[in-house]
Amino acid sequence: MTTRRAFLGMVAGGLLASRTAEAQQASTMWRIGLLMPERPGAMEALVEGLRELNYVEGRNFVLDRRVVTQREQMAERAVELVRANPHVIVAVTGRAALALKAATKTVPIVIAASGDAVAQGLVASLAKPGSNITGLTNISPELTAKRLQILKEAVPRVTRIGVLRCRGEVADREWAEIQPAAKRLGLQLVPMPFRQEEEIPGALERAKRQGIDAGFVFDCSVLNSEHVADVMNRADVPTAYPYVRYVQAGGLLSYGPNVNAQIRRAAIYVDKILKGAKPADLPVEQPTKFELVINLKTAKALGLTIPQSLLARADEVIQ
Repeated sequence: MTTRRAFLGMVAGGLLASRTAEAQQASTMWRIGLLMPERPGAMEALVEGLRELNYVEGRNFVLDRRVVTQREQMAERAVELVRANPHVIVAVTGRAALALKAATKTVPIVIAASGDAVAQGLVASLAKPGSNITGLTNISPELTAKRLQILKEAVPRVTRIGVLRCRGEVADREWAEIQPAAKRLGLQLVPMPFRQEEEIPGALERAKRQGIDAGFVFDCSVLNSEHVADVMNRADVPTAYPYVRYVQAGGLLSYGPNVNAQIRRAAIYVDKILKGAKPADLPVEQPTKFELVINLKTAKALGLTIPQSLLARADEVIQ
C-alpha cells in the first residue's frame, strides 16, 4: 500500500510540475529580437508565422525590431539588440546573423534566410549547427545552375554573361558551382567582382567592353535590388536575379526560394527554442521549393520576347 501511495504521489507530482511549467510557458511575455535590412513584407511574414503558432504580439510576445538602412549600422544594431536581453533573435540575412554572432555566443539566433551558412562560418554543418545559431539557408547546389539555364532559355542568343558577385568565400563557391553549367550550355562567364555597391557601374562597363550580352547576379546581402535592377536595365543587359524583389524592382527574371515564406518558417525554430530546444541540436533547413518570376514589362523594354514555354512554367508574371 505504501509503495502504491508513493507511486501515485510521484505521478501526481509529475502532472502538477508539468501543468505548472505549461502555465508558466503560457503566461511568459517572450522578447523576440529581429535584425534585418529593409525588406518589404519580411517583418509581417515573421509575425504571421508566429501567429500561426499562437504567439500574438502584445499578448505573449514583444517584437524588438532593428531595421538597418545602412550597411555599416548592422554591427551596432546587433549589439543593441543583444543588450536588450531577448529570449531569441531572428536574423533575416546572413550579414545580420554574422553581426549577431560577433555580438553574442549565448543568445539563440535563428537565421531566416542566408547564403551558405557553413561557408559563412555561421554553423559547423547543416545537420549539426553546433552553436547558438540555426535556421534556414538559401543555398542549394543545383540552384545557381538552374537559374543560368533559365536565363539561356529566356534569351537564347546569349553567349557571354557578366556575373555580378561579391568578393569572398561564398561567392567563390557559387562561382565554382556555375562553371560546369556554363560549359554545358556553351556560355562564357565574365566575372564582375565588387566590394561596395558604388563599384557596380564600373564593373558592368568593363564587362560590356568584353562583349557580354546578359547578366547574372549572385546572392549578396549588400545589394540594393532597385539600384542593381536599374543599373542593369539602363545598360540594356537582360539579367537573372536570385530573388523576386529584384524583379519587383524592374529586373527581368528571378529563380530562387520565396524569402518571405522562409521567414514565416523561421517562426517554427523560434517556437522550438522558446519551448526549450537548443539551436545546436536543430538542423539548418535548405530550400525545397523555388519560384520563377518574369517581368514582361522589362522584357518588352529590352526588346525581348520570352518563349511561351518559359512563361507557362513561371510562378508569377509581372505585366
